[in-house]
Amino acid sequence: MTQLVIVPVLLPLLGAGLCLVLGRSARAQRLVSVVVLSTVVVTAATLLVRADRFGPQAVSIGGWGPDIGISLVADRLSALMLLVSTVVTLCVLLYSFGQGIVEFGRDTPLSVFHPTYLVLSAGVSNAFLSADLFNLFVGFEVLLASSFVLITLGGTEARIRAGTIYIIVSLVSSMIFLISIACVYAATGTVNFAQLATRLGDLPPGVALMLQLLLLTTFCIKAAVFPLSAWLPDSYPTAPAPVTAVFAGLLTKVGIYAIVRTQTLLFPGDAVRDLLLWASILTMVIGILGAVAQSDVKRVLSFTLVSHIGFMLFGIAIASQLGLSGAIFYIVHHITVQTVLFLVAGLIEYRSGTTNLEKLGGLARSAPVLAVVFFVPAMNLAGIPPFSGFLGKIALGQAGIAAGDWLAIVGVAASVLTSLLTLYAVAKVWNRAFWQPVKEVPADHDDDWSHGPLHGHGQVSTGTQVTSMWEKVEEETRVPFGMGGPTVILVLASIVLTVAAGPLFGITDRAAAELLERTPYIVAVLGEAA
Repeated sequence: MTQLVIVPVLLPLLGAGLCLVLGRSARAQRLVSVVVLSTVVVTAATLLVRADRFGPQAVSIGGWGPDIGISLVADRLSALMLLVSTVVTLCVLLYSFGQGIVEFGRDTPLSVFHPTYLVLSAGVSNAFLSADLFNLFVGFEVLLASSFVLITLGGTEARIRAGTIYIIVSLVSSMIFLISIACVYAATGTVNFAQLATRLGDLPPGVALMLQLLLLTTFCIKAAVFPLSAWLPDSYPTAPAPVTAVFAGLLTKVGIYAIVRTQTLLFPGDAVRDLLLWASILTMVIGILGAVAQSDVKRVLSFTLVSHIGFMLFGIAIASQLGLSGAIFYIVHHITVQTVLFLVAGLIEYRSGTTNLEKLGGLARSAPVLAVVFFVPAMNLAGIPPFSGFLGKIALGQAGIAAGDWLAIVGVAASVLTSLLTLYAVAKVWNRAFWQPVKEVPADHDDDWSHGPLHGHGQVSTGTQVTSMWEKVEEETRVPFGMGGPTVILVLASIVLTVAAGPLFGITDRAAAELLERTPYIVAVLGEAA
């Protein structure tokens, strides 16, 4: 059964190749993609059950030992991340069917989308399951290479410009990662996680700290931790909605996962605790201040994405079992909620032609289901009881208070402030896009109303007949079920996280204990001789 660990990496790559062969048939590509990702979901669920019952599931590719071979490991943390990420990836794929995944016309399928999307899934899976630094690097590069294609789909000027920023930052972080791997190998003679866990402690403290900071810098860029987060708000909003959603939900979390794995397995202790706490505090506060200042739905969500990375980093910095458990729970929550919010932003754009808050209004009356679909995850993101966001923040707050030192208490206060400002930011979106009535315009107005202000007071009269903008809104493009259905499924999934919070916290508690113990992971890779 340990051979199942290979499936989430290998199957999407095989599916990508098959999709290229079937490039002339959009229906065949869709079928292959759905079957592949559905199989990976079942595999991930099986791996999580086995990892929870029997401990980490490890496999050495080709039978080679950890010294020279590639090892994949599914422990509780990696299996849980794999399951959540694949469920989200599958739902976003279904959403893309309804949208047509094109920018300026929904009748032209892009044959490159499905193989690239499956390669992205394989890269994410490989990053979660990798048991050595170089294979983790390969996982990052696979997902980044595919993301370079996805972020520039359509080839518009804005996407090319934003994609250029994203690519440059990614290449820089990859260069730092390679330098880090070279330094680690030079100092220890291995890049295998289990072997590193037994060798790094023998290095001089200064050398170990340098290696830790090199790896931490790399992963903080990929996770968009302040001050290494400036690239994200300008890169994500321009991509198609499904691409933005999967990027927001997964790519930064792969960076956070890498931080969790290396900080607990390779560098246990509190050598950089204060640095991580300050980074988490600044990421939370500065990120949410950026969100409050925005007037576009996608940019508001992009800044909240940066801000809430700080919550996860806070739990990692505390490094207690409660702190790590809260961080893992919050990662699961945030993957789901942030993805669905970006999908809702795509629905708003599809229906209204814009996500600019100055040009929106009246959606609560014209699209009540869309209003509910936004309201639930928005309140969840803000941490309103009893949603999972509230439960995750409570766990992190308890961990900070239990730590007892002044910096941890400052972090708890920053998390409360961030939650309040998050509520303000999403309430602003709700008020302007959904609740506030749209501005009325003359009936013979020929311009595309989506390019002008849609909300305001009273009517616009130019001596011609005045028509209610409510009628304009009612005539807008209806959201296809293919886009709305997967979004509703993810909203329900976010509610399930609340209902099943007890069992989920049980898994995250056991995952955190396993991370702190380290021995099960090391034994799974090296065997009992370790």
